[in-house]
Amino acid sequence: MKILNILIVFLVCYSHSLLAQKWELVWAEEFNYKGLPDSAKWNYEEGFIRNNEAQFYTKNRLGNSRVEGGNLIIESRKEDFSTAKYTSASINTRYKGDWLYGKFEIRAKLPKGVGMWPAIWMMATNDDYGGWPHCGEIDIMESVGFDPFMVYMTCHTGMFNAAKGTQIGCKTKINHVYDQFHTYKLEWYPDRLDLYIDDIKYLTYPKASEDKEIWPYDKPHYLMLNIAVGGAWGGMKGVDDKIFPQKMIVDHVRVYQMK
Repeated sequence: MKILNILIVFLVCYSHSLLAQKWELVWAEEFNYKGLPDSAKWNYEEGFIRNNEAQFYTKNRLGNSRVEGGNLIIESRKEDFSTAKYTSASINTRYKGDWLYGKFEIRAKLPKGVGMWPAIWMMATNDDYGGWPHCGEIDIMESVGFDPFMVYMTCHTGMFNAAKGTQIGCKTKINHVYDQFHTYKLEWYPDRLDLYIDDIKYLTYPKASEDKEIWPYDKPHYLMLNIAVGGAWGGMKGVDDKIFPQKMIVDHVRVYQMK
Protein backbone atom coordinates (compact mmCIF):
# COMPACT_ATOMS: atom_id res chain seq x y z
CA MET A 1 0.00 0.00 0.00
CA LYS A 2 2.88 2.36 0.81
CA ILE A 3 4.44 1.73 -2.61
CA LEU A 4 1.07 2.31 -4.29
CA ASN A 5 0.64 5.63 -2.48
CA ILE A 6 4.11 6.74 -3.50
CA LEU A 7 3.33 5.81 -7.11
CA ILE A 8 0.06 7.74 -7.04
CA VAL A 9 1.80 10.83 -5.64
CA PHE A 10 4.51 10.53 -8.31
CA LEU A 11 1.95 10.26 -11.11
CA VAL A 12 -0.05 13.22 -9.82
CA CYS A 13 3.09 15.36 -9.54
CA TYR A 14 4.24 14.25 -13.00
CA SER A 15 0.80 15.04 -14.41
CA HIS A 16 0.84 18.49 -12.83
CA SER A 17 4.33 19.06 -14.23
CA LEU A 18 3.14 18.25 -17.74
CA LEU A 19 0.09 20.46 -17.36
CA ALA A 20 2.28 23.33 -16.18
CA GLN A 21 4.45 23.13 -19.29
CA LYS A 22 2.08 24.84 -21.68
CA TRP A 23 3.10 26.92 -24.66
CA GLU A 24 2.09 30.57 -24.59
CA LEU A 25 1.98 32.66 -27.77
CA VAL A 26 4.44 35.54 -27.30
CA TRP A 27 4.92 36.86 -30.85
CA ALA A 28 2.94 36.45 -34.05
CA GLU A 29 2.81 37.74 -37.59
CA GLU A 30 -0.46 36.82 -39.31
CA PHE A 31 0.06 39.16 -42.30
CA ASN A 32 -3.45 40.59 -42.09
CA TYR A 33 -2.54 43.87 -43.76
CA LYS A 34 -1.27 45.04 -47.15
CA GLY A 35 2.01 46.58 -48.26
CA LEU A 36 5.58 46.21 -47.10
CA PRO A 37 6.36 43.85 -44.20
CA ASP A 38 5.70 45.52 -40.83
CA SER A 39 8.85 47.50 -39.99
CA ALA A 40 8.13 47.10 -36.27
CA LYS A 41 8.78 43.38 -36.70
CA TRP A 42 11.03 42.94 -39.73
CA ASN A 43 14.42 44.16 -40.94
CA TYR A 44 15.96 43.72 -44.38
CA GLU A 45 19.30 42.46 -45.54
CA GLU A 46 20.45 44.47 -48.54
CA GLY A 47 22.94 43.76 -51.30
CA PHE A 48 25.16 40.73 -51.88
CA ILE A 49 25.41 39.00 -48.51
CA ARG A 50 26.90 35.47 -48.47
CA ASN A 51 27.62 32.15 -50.17
CA ASN A 52 28.47 33.67 -53.57
CA GLU A 53 24.75 34.00 -54.26
CA ALA A 54 23.63 35.63 -57.49
CA GLN A 55 20.77 37.77 -56.21
CA PHE A 56 20.78 41.33 -54.92
CA TYR A 57 18.65 41.50 -51.78
CA THR A 58 16.50 44.63 -51.97
CA LYS A 59 15.00 46.77 -49.23
CA ASN A 60 11.50 48.25 -49.10
CA ARG A 61 10.72 47.06 -52.60
CA LEU A 62 7.24 45.62 -53.13
CA GLY A 63 8.39 43.56 -56.10
CA ASN A 64 10.54 41.44 -53.81
CA SER A 65 8.75 41.53 -50.43
CA ARG A 66 5.15 42.42 -49.74
CA VAL A 67 2.07 41.44 -47.80
CA GLU A 68 -1.10 40.73 -49.73
CA GLY A 69 -4.07 38.40 -49.46
CA GLY A 70 -3.19 37.49 -45.88
CA ASN A 71 0.29 36.24 -46.81
CA LEU A 72 3.86 37.40 -46.92
CA ILE A 73 5.31 37.14 -50.42
CA ILE A 74 9.06 36.92 -50.91
CA GLU A 75 9.67 37.01 -54.64
CA SER A 76 12.78 36.32 -56.66
CA ARG A 77 12.98 37.93 -60.09
CA LYS A 78 15.23 37.81 -63.10
CA GLU A 79 16.07 41.46 -63.71
CA ASP A 80 19.09 43.71 -63.84
CA PHE A 81 19.57 45.50 -60.53
CA SER A 82 22.78 47.15 -59.42
CA THR A 83 25.37 44.69 -60.78
CA ALA A 84 23.11 41.64 -60.34
CA LYS A 85 20.91 39.76 -62.80
CA TYR A 86 18.47 38.65 -60.09
CA THR A 87 16.66 40.27 -57.18
CA SER A 88 15.12 38.79 -54.07
CA ALA A 89 14.47 39.59 -50.40
CA SER A 90 15.77 38.47 -47.03
CA ILE A 91 13.97 39.66 -43.91
CA ASN A 92 14.69 39.02 -40.24
CA THR A 93 13.55 39.86 -36.71
CA ARG A 94 16.91 40.78 -35.18
CA TYR A 95 16.48 43.16 -32.20
CA LYS A 96 12.72 43.13 -32.88
CA GLY A 97 12.09 39.47 -32.10
CA ASP A 98 14.85 37.60 -30.29
CA TRP A 99 14.22 34.51 -28.20
CA LEU A 100 15.96 31.99 -25.99
CA TYR A 101 14.07 28.68 -26.23
CA GLY A 102 10.52 28.31 -27.47
CA LYS A 103 8.37 26.90 -30.24
CA PHE A 104 8.60 28.50 -33.67
CA GLU A 105 6.00 27.76 -36.35
CA ILE A 106 6.22 29.02 -39.93
CA ARG A 107 3.56 27.94 -42.43
CA ALA A 108 4.73 28.33 -46.02
CA LYS A 109 4.72 27.28 -49.66
CA LEU A 110 8.12 27.10 -51.33
CA PRO A 111 9.48 28.32 -54.66
CA LYS A 112 10.63 25.72 -57.17
CA GLY A 113 13.11 25.31 -59.98
CA VAL A 114 16.83 24.84 -60.46
CA GLY A 115 18.67 27.69 -58.77
CA MET A 116 16.14 28.35 -55.99
CA TRP A 117 17.38 28.20 -52.40
CA PRO A 118 14.68 29.28 -49.92
CA ALA A 119 15.35 29.16 -46.18
CA ILE A 120 13.62 29.60 -42.83
CA TRP A 121 16.32 29.77 -40.19
CA MET A 122 17.69 31.26 -37.00
CA MET A 123 20.95 32.93 -36.05
CA ALA A 124 22.35 34.22 -32.76
CA THR A 125 21.40 37.81 -32.01
CA ASN A 126 24.87 38.58 -30.69
CA ASP A 127 28.12 36.81 -31.52
CA ASP A 128 28.82 35.79 -27.93
CA TYR A 129 30.88 32.79 -29.05
CA GLY A 130 32.37 34.35 -32.16
CA GLY A 131 31.10 34.56 -35.72
CA TRP A 132 29.55 31.82 -37.79
CA PRO A 133 29.40 28.94 -37.08
CA HIS A 134 30.51 29.22 -33.46
CA CYS A 135 27.42 31.16 -32.38
CA GLY A 136 25.10 28.49 -33.80
CA GLU A 137 22.72 28.34 -36.75
CA ILE A 138 19.39 26.51 -36.85
CA ASP A 139 17.96 25.76 -40.29
CA ILE A 140 14.29 25.04 -39.71
CA MET A 141 13.76 24.61 -43.45
CA GLU A 142 16.00 24.75 -46.49
CA SER A 143 15.31 23.55 -50.00
CA VAL A 144 17.35 23.59 -53.20
CA GLY A 145 15.59 23.46 -56.54
CA PHE A 146 17.91 20.90 -58.14
CA ASP A 147 16.79 18.40 -55.45
CA PRO A 148 13.00 18.68 -55.89
CA PHE A 149 10.55 18.06 -53.05
CA MET A 150 13.38 17.56 -50.56
CA VAL A 151 13.35 19.62 -47.36
CA TYR A 152 16.49 19.91 -45.26
CA MET A 153 16.70 20.63 -41.52
CA THR A 154 20.19 21.31 -40.20
CA CYS A 155 22.14 22.49 -37.14
CA HIS A 156 25.51 24.20 -37.49
CA THR A 157 27.96 24.77 -34.62
CA GLY A 158 31.68 25.29 -34.25
CA MET A 159 32.19 21.54 -34.16
CA PHE A 160 29.49 20.54 -36.63
CA ASN A 161 29.07 22.74 -39.69
CA ALA A 162 28.91 22.82 -43.46
CA ALA A 163 32.39 24.29 -43.86
CA LYS A 164 33.78 21.09 -42.34
CA GLY A 165 31.10 18.86 -43.86
CA THR A 166 30.15 17.75 -40.35
CA GLN A 167 26.79 19.49 -39.98
CA ILE A 168 24.01 17.60 -38.17
CA GLY A 169 20.80 17.33 -40.14
CA CYS A 170 18.41 15.37 -42.26
CA LYS A 171 16.38 15.64 -45.42
CA THR A 172 12.95 14.31 -46.25
CA LYS A 173 10.68 14.28 -49.26
CA ILE A 174 7.54 16.37 -48.81
CA ASN A 175 4.87 16.06 -51.49
CA HIS A 176 3.10 19.23 -52.66
CA VAL A 177 5.77 21.35 -51.02
CA TYR A 178 5.36 23.94 -53.80
CA ASP A 179 1.58 24.14 -54.15
CA GLN A 180 0.37 23.49 -50.59
CA PHE A 181 1.18 25.04 -47.24
CA HIS A 182 3.25 23.04 -44.78
CA THR A 183 4.17 24.00 -41.23
CA TYR A 184 7.88 24.05 -40.42
CA LYS A 185 8.48 23.97 -36.70
CA LEU A 186 11.29 24.15 -34.18
CA GLU A 187 10.89 23.30 -30.51
CA TRP A 188 13.96 24.61 -28.72
CA TYR A 189 14.57 23.42 -25.17
CA PRO A 190 17.57 23.88 -22.84
CA ASP A 191 18.62 20.30 -23.61
CA ARG A 192 17.70 19.75 -27.26
CA LEU A 193 16.37 21.05 -30.56
CA ASP A 194 13.40 19.21 -32.12
CA LEU A 195 12.49 19.96 -35.75
CA TYR A 196 9.16 19.07 -37.32
CA ILE A 197 7.20 19.30 -40.54
CA ASP A 198 3.43 19.20 -40.09
CA ASP A 199 3.80 17.86 -36.53
CA ILE A 200 6.03 14.96 -37.59
CA LYS A 201 9.42 15.14 -35.90
CA TYR A 202 12.31 14.49 -38.27
CA LEU A 203 15.35 15.67 -36.32
CA THR A 204 16.53 15.98 -32.73
CA TYR A 205 19.81 17.66 -31.89
CA PRO A 206 20.57 16.91 -28.22
CA LYS A 207 22.77 18.87 -25.87
CA ALA A 208 25.63 16.37 -25.68
CA SER A 209 28.12 18.64 -23.96
CA GLU A 210 28.60 21.97 -22.19
CA ASP A 211 31.25 22.74 -24.83
CA LYS A 212 30.01 25.81 -26.75
CA GLU A 213 31.50 24.37 -29.94
CA ILE A 214 28.90 21.63 -29.61
CA TRP A 215 26.05 23.44 -27.85
CA PRO A 216 26.02 27.21 -28.46
CA TYR A 217 22.22 27.26 -28.20
CA ASP A 218 21.96 29.01 -24.84
CA LYS A 219 21.79 32.56 -26.20
CA PRO A 220 18.93 34.41 -27.95
CA HIS A 221 18.39 33.86 -31.67
CA TYR A 222 16.30 35.65 -34.28
CA LEU A 223 14.33 34.45 -37.30
CA MET A 224 15.22 34.89 -40.96
CA LEU A 225 13.15 34.27 -44.12
CA ASN A 226 14.73 34.50 -47.56
CA ILE A 227 15.06 33.14 -51.07
CA ALA A 228 18.58 32.94 -52.43
CA VAL A 229 19.31 32.49 -56.13
CA GLY A 230 22.23 30.26 -57.03
CA GLY A 231 25.16 30.36 -54.64
CA ALA A 232 27.52 27.75 -53.24
CA TRP A 233 24.75 25.20 -52.70
CA GLY A 234 21.67 26.48 -54.52
CA GLY A 235 23.64 27.07 -57.70
CA MET A 236 25.51 23.76 -57.84
CA LYS A 237 23.59 22.88 -61.02
CA GLY A 238 23.19 26.41 -62.29
CA VAL A 239 20.13 28.65 -62.44
CA ASP A 240 17.24 28.03 -64.83
CA ASP A 241 16.26 31.48 -66.07
CA LYS A 242 12.93 30.17 -67.38
CA ILE A 243 11.46 29.65 -63.90
CA PHE A 244 11.18 33.29 -62.84
CA PRO A 245 9.51 34.86 -60.99
CA GLN A 246 9.37 32.49 -58.03
CA LYS A 247 7.73 33.06 -54.64
CA MET A 248 7.89 31.84 -51.08
CA ILE A 249 4.41 32.41 -49.64
CA VAL A 250 4.19 32.57 -45.84
CA ASP A 251 0.81 32.25 -44.17
CA HIS A 252 1.96 32.98 -40.63
CA VAL A 253 4.88 33.07 -38.21
CA ARG A 254 4.15 32.23 -34.56
CA VAL A 255 6.44 32.04 -31.57
CA TYR A 256 5.55 30.40 -28.27
CA GLN A 257 7.38 30.08 -24.98
CA MET A 258 6.76 27.96 -21.91
CA LYS A 259 4.53 29.52 -19.28
